[in-house]
Amino acid sequence: MSGQSRPAAAPAPFRVVLVDDQPLVRAALRMVITEAPDIEVAGEASTGAEAVRLAEELRPDVVVMDIRMPGMDGIEATRLITEGPSRGTHVIVLTTFDEDDYVYGALRVGAAGFLVKDMALDDILAAIRVVAAGDGLIAPSVTRRLIKEFAARPQSNSPARKEITGITDREREVLTLVGGGLSNTEIAAELSLSVATAKTYLTRLLAKLDARDRVQLVIIAYEAGLVGVRR
Repeated sequence: MSGQSRPAAAPAPFRVVLVDDQPLVRAALRMVITEAPDIEVAGEASTGAEAVRLAEELRPDVVVMDIRMPGMDGIEATRLITEGPSRGTHVIVLTTFDEDDYVYGALRVGAAGFLVKDMALDDILAAIRVVAAGDGLIAPSVTRRLIKEFAARPQSNSPARKEITGITDREREVLTLVGGGLSNTEIAAELSLSVATAKTYLTRLLAKLDARDRVQLVIIAYEAGLVGVRR
């Protein structure tokens, strides 16, 4: 009828591929996702090679990726997904707290964030939504722990330091705080800025450093030697 507006169509649900060599883990994730109206399971894989194939075939919004799997592990699968034909797909790595080396490796090759397997399933759902919307997910508390672990290691175990050019002193300060795991609100308080200004600096850093997301900024800050252990 004229004069009456039609209700807006509901947005399409986020499409997710679950990758884990343990069927019970996939089943638990699938069960909770089935209850979420805005997320659907587009496919499942038990190996890294299957994950890469499904990502290319289905082009999901998110791949929830286990790290340790037989054959191709989750790190190599993540690299192939984020650098290949399906590079628009975001990868969330599922891990445990005793796998820091694997986590760092996955983040370096393009993972948008990581979660621990004993997190509440609702928190995993929330993480899928954040990453699917294009935001990197790396909780400040977890970031600080991860950086602390790497900062405490011998220099021989650390990657070669990379020089950062083309950014201002203030942007370097912001990058250092991002690398230390601070949120935008915390960065604003630390530097006596508004939250909006802190976000502007973050946007500029993403563009100048050609970084995919906040997670990659953390890696860049660490590899440039900007990140120490916050007391």
